[in-house]
Amino acid sequence: FRQARTLDGNYPGGLRRYAANARTLLQSAARGENPLDGWTPSVPTEGFALEVGTSEHLAFEEIGMQQVADCCFVVPAGGLGERLGYGGVKLALPAELTSGLSVLGVYAAYLRAFEGLAASRGRPGRALPFVIMASEDTFEGIKALLEKSGHFGLNPTQVHILVQEKVAALRDTEANFAMDTPYRISTKPHGHGDIHYLLHSHGFVERWLAEGRRWVLFFQDSSTLYLATFLSSLGVSAKHGLHVNSVTMPRRGKEAVGAIA
Repeated sequence: FRQARTLDGNYPGGLRRYAANARTLLQSAARGENPLDGWTPSVPTEGFALEVGTSEHLAFEEIGMQQVADCCFVVPAGGLGERLGYGGVKLALPAELTSGLSVLGVYAAYLRAFEGLAASRGRPGRALPFVIMASEDTFEGIKALLEKSGHFGLNPTQVHILVQEKVAALRDTEANFAMDTPYRISTKPHGHGDIHYLLHSHGFVERWLAEGRRWVLFFQDSSTLYLATFLSSLGVSAKHGLHVNSVTMPRRGKEAVGAIA
């Protein structure tokens, strides 16, 4: 019953709501229903295509420099690097061969640089919160990487690891639970969307609002390029009052990269 109570508490509305939502989605899929019926794909006509180094890019980047002191950084890192031929956590992968600095080390270096920019613009001592969503598979590896490296120069109090709990596995379209034993529910990893629930349930959202934080960057754990252009995209968001801003990159058909970076 301890496991059942834990699973019940890990999902808004508990296991009843989880099963009801899953049943609706599974039965819809079984009927062949397409949730995108009635929608027509089209190339977006609004947005900003910034060319790095242009005056427009630099202008938005300057606005981002003024805003970065009020930013928080969040990265989901629940998966291992098997598809990349690496058995450990992806944050430990070397970002480049010259120094061998890990992906997490590069992220931390960017945060330290952003803090320096904030200080140069009248916001000294403004630590930028850094939240990592781990899983049972990656928590120990990420924790050990941070401890071994001295948190890569970041203050340990600004770095937080939240563990993404697993959810109940289902065995059919009626959303009946799959069982490991008659008294233990089989579980499976959940998706990246859990980060929003974890930030809320651990009180980060309220705390950041109270501190005057205005922006949150969500990025992945397998590339160091996101932060290279972050200040300009932050500037676009600030100048135009955007609530959500997704940064995309050009992509050829069938190319093995995500459509949204």
